[in-house]
Amino acid sequence: MADLTHRDVEYVLGETAMRGLVVAPANARALPTVMLIHDAFGLGEDMIAIAEDLAARGLTVFAADVWGDRATPTAQPEIGPLIGAMAGNRHEWHGRIAAAHRIASAQPEVDRGNIALLGYCFGGSSALEFIRTGGRARGVIAIHPGLDLLEDDWSEAAASGVQAYIAVGSIDPMATREQRIRLENALTAADLDWEIDVYSHTTHAFTSPKSQNSPHPELFAHHPRNASRAWRATTGVLDELFQTTGV
Repeated sequence: MADLTHRDVEYVLGETAMRGLVVAPANARALPTVMLIHDAFGLGEDMIAIAEDLAARGLTVFAADVWGDRATPTAQPEIGPLIGAMAGNRHEWHGRIAAAHRIASAQPEVDRGNIALLGYCFGGSSALEFIRTGGRARGVIAIHPGLDLLEDDWSEAAASGVQAYIAVGSIDPMATREQRIRLENALTAADLDWEIDVYSHTTHAFTSPKSQNSPHPELFAHHPRNASRAWRATTGVLDELFQTTGV
């Protein structure tokens, strides 16, 4: 792997202390940047590996810490209340994503005018909500986001020029056909450039190694082939957004 810099970045919103992570090529300055928003399991090894892969391709990555204190919950009894707290207090949820974006924009390795958001699961929902509520970025990539967490008013994103790429499973109970159609209609009404890929025989969290040997495969299960497809699509979108080659 290329010579990479890893640097913790502490930031605070209200009473919540968060510890994000910059991963970038050594001695990087003002590179195109991915703001990575973790899944329900927090900013752990899986997300850091994604950050390192993108940084090895010549990008700066700012990995947000949405839960605070770099928490990495491991089971539903821990995860459910965390997501519920955000869905039940959108001001706090949106504030944490906006705070991460502000802190990312202030880092010397980051080109503040050249930031794209990449989120997985809950992080994908977070990235879409950031754009929906008027946040600005070059693009947003949401991999198996919970569409059930999104609200429908995209008027603040209208004509923002954001390019949106979304990948979901065809049998994801958190991204049903009806929810996909509603999102398509909202993105179209907001005049965004969007693409939604739907993978057959695929449910929620299909890229996550933690969903291997799932106790509830009808709800979430790893799908290696479609995880690879989604990764190729992700890097392709980033290549287009940043007008680079080999990203």
